[in-house]
Amino acid sequence: MKKNLETICIHGGWKATKGEPQQLPIYQSTTFRYETSDQMAKLFDLEDTGYFYTRLANPTNDAVAKKIAALEGGVGAVLTSSGQAANFYAIFNICQAGDHFITSNNIYGGTFNLFGVTLKKLGIECTFIDQDWDDERIEAEFRPNTKCFFGETISNPGCRIFDIERFARIAHKHGVPLIVDNTFATPINCRPFEWGADIVTHSTTKYMDGHATQVGGCVVDSGNFDWEAQHDKFTCLTEPDESYHGLTYTTAFGNMAYTTKIVVQLMRDLGSIPAPQNSFLLNIGLETLALRMRQHCANAQKVAEWLEKNEKVGWISYAGLPSNQDHALAQKYLPGGTCGVIAFGLKGSREEAIRFMDNLDFISIVTHVADARTCVLHPASHTHRQLSEEQLREAGISPDLVRLSVGIENVDDIIADLQQAMDKM
Repeated sequence: MKKNLETICIHGGWKATKGEPQQLPIYQSTTFRYETSDQMAKLFDLEDTGYFYTRLANPTNDAVAKKIAALEGGVGAVLTSSGQAANFYAIFNICQAGDHFITSNNIYGGTFNLFGVTLKKLGIECTFIDQDWDDERIEAEFRPNTKCFFGETISNPGCRIFDIERFARIAHKHGVPLIVDNTFATPINCRPFEWGADIVTHSTTKYMDGHATQVGGCVVDSGNFDWEAQHDKFTCLTEPDESYHGLTYTTAFGNMAYTTKIVVQLMRDLGSIPAPQNSFLLNIGLETLALRMRQHCANAQKVAEWLEKNEKVGWISYAGLPSNQDHALAQKYLPGGTCGVIAFGLKGSREEAIRFMDNLDFISIVTHVADARTCVLHPASHTHRQLSEEQLREAGISPDLVRLSVGIENVDDIIADLQQAMDKM
């Protein structure tokens, strides 16, 4: 039976049978017992399925991963210990020293640093492109060793909309998958696989959790990218892995090759798993995701309209506004609403923006975004402070940019708090 997203949020991933708990249980165990040595050996050789060590797989973690895969319409998913880990694994699963990939330049500051600094230390080079460039200019950045294209459905913190269909076409033309971070939109508002994306990542710390109770991430595979059609480009999947006695992932696991490799190779060697307790908390958040996203978007739309008319606001970026440069893209990819995050700038200096935030009452200044509480951040001073002035400009982060994450409180109270803080400037 095909289920709608609201139903999957509640019932996906775990189905209790006779005498089992209705709520997904926490399998808080590092290891799992078997009766014979041969049973265990088959698990280590990937000849059988089952649980034997939580670093590789755990029933609680797997149930939540299955729910997220179902929400995104993917064939499989892997939970990670953070959104940063998810993006790292998504890239590192198909890139190695000497390889190259392309990304939009307006991505989250932590991801920008991961791609431009840390992966470079591993010998993986990244080219940052402006998503407003024409196709010819973007395609000129592809190289023989380019392995993927990356972008965010809704950029953090600039709130630009990524033209998924366009960039999927460009990526596929050059024989590589498109990876999309769908954290801000969530599958409730956009399912990138339906527009040609091949792999989706999430920081589940954000809307999926919704209550700031756990840090986590997820990598979801559509199962649609034909790795064998690009055999020589993706030998990590299409040729034998000597650490598993010559097993070839595409041969042994078909359209689950990419996901399986993350689990049995990267998780085996690097870890970065979530604790089962964290996955349990994430699952509780997922149950109300569809309800919360509707309220986040409704509140954010009203706040954005209020900000747009406010004489102390110099500019605003929220694709739900008809005046926004990405409004048409938002109508295409996110017709039910974008998210609760708004980027705007106050008239005046960086100091004015900081003073405004210090004057807020219940709206919190936190290094977080996308949960039930309204919160605010100044990226140039906080999340993106590791970037140079030039890098800030390239990433579309102006000194006056304020990132406002609109929660699910009463919208009149949210606007009143913003108003009283501006009145004190």
